[in-house]
Parts: sequence; C-alpha cells; structure tokens
Amino acid sequence: MGIALRLVPAVLALLVLGAHFLRAGNLALVAATLGGVSILFVGRPWAARTVQGALLLGVLEWVRTLALLAGERRAAGAPYLRMTLILAGVAILTALSLLAFRSPKVKEHFRQP
Repeated sequence: MGIALRLVPAVLALLVLGAHFLRAGNLALVAATLGGVSILFVGRPWAARTVQGALLLGVLEWVRTLALLAGERRAAGAPYLRMTLILAGVAILTALSLLAFRSPKVKEHFRQP
C-alpha cells in the first residue's frame, strides 16, 4: 500500500475537522486544518509531528464538542444518544488516524527513525 493510501485517514480526519470549524464560522481554524493537509506533502520529521499534534487537538475538540452538546441536549430534555455515538465515533476515528504515522513507509516518507 502506498504512502497516499496510508495517509487517507489523516486527511479525512483533518477535512472533517475543517468542516466542523467552518460550520462554527472559525475561518482561521479552517485554514489551519487545510494547512495540515498540505503539510502532509512535506517529507520532514517536523511535518509529521505537526500533523500528529493537529490530530490530537482534533480529538480533544471532538470530545469537548461532545460534552458541550450532550450537556445542552440533556438539559433541554432532547434526545442525545445518537449524537453522542456519532461524535464519539468521530473522535475515535480521528485518534485511530494517528496510527498511520507508525507505518514504516510513512516514517520513511517523513524521514523519521
């Protein structure tokens, strides 16, 4: 499997995170997530660490959003289980996208030991 296919989960996770920020109207964070996608083309160790950091912050953002929205829905008496499962799934998949950086081919691309 090529390097591009191995990095697809990270790209998708960053794009979904960018869509989340776009919906919130935060264009600076949309630009940052798109920048994260473009950094994947840079074959340097700092690029890998930057994207890994962005994905980790993305996981924290999904968990924060989950807690915020679930609390609001519970307080309003609205159903919240489906939304909780979806956001938890997105957070887990974002976290799992970090596993791509453990691949020997990805490490080779980013010139990591």
